[in-house]
Amino acid sequence: MDNTLRITEIFHSLQGETRSVGRPATFVRLTGCPLRCQYCDTTYAFQGGTTMSQAEILDQVAAFGAPLVVVTGGEPLAQRAVLPLLTALCDAGYEVFLETSGALDVAPVDPRVVKVLDLKTPGSGEEARNRWENLAHLAPQDQVKIVVCSRTDYEWARDVIARHGLAQRCEVLLSPSHGQINPRELADWILADRLPVRMQIQLHKLLWGDVPGH
Repeated sequence: MDNTLRITEIFHSLQGETRSVGRPATFVRLTGCPLRCQYCDTTYAFQGGTTMSQAEILDQVAAFGAPLVVVTGGEPLAQRAVLPLLTALCDAGYEVFLETSGALDVAPVDPRVVKVLDLKTPGSGEEARNRWENLAHLAPQDQVKIVVCSRTDYEWARDVIARHGLAQRCEVLLSPSHGQINPRELADWILADRLPVRMQIQLHKLLWGDVPGH
């Protein structure tokens, strides 16, 4: 199997989301994504990138010296060679997070990897791409992320969380879509419904805006 990957960037920053928010991490951003969410903030990763071998990627990751590695995109699972890379990162002793849209099969992902599965709401424009079979492959260490663009999206998320028992499977994260919904509104809705979720706001955007490489 060819272990080369198209990489948009490898960089060191603070993790802006998930339960590891605020922790220094090395980010490996893969190139390409089959989805086109209307709020996407990494459209620059759709094309281009540099072809790198697994060994080259591991060397760059090691140079930053962070114990946490976040593999993101784009959509990392769109490149099958990401699977052996994830395993190699785990074998090297890193704590590894995989940020995935949930549109592609997560079953082959190394079980040591923390999967952050991003369910797509109606407001994303990509609801039809949700691969619901992936929910069966969630472990307690994993997380489900839902980006909320409106009250309609919130009610959709509330229904999905209840219908699939998501909070009993793993931690659920609700995020306000940047610039589309007031974070306080989302907080009020969560509290009013006593929803069993963690609300998160993208720390990296508060610190650096939409600058790539953060």
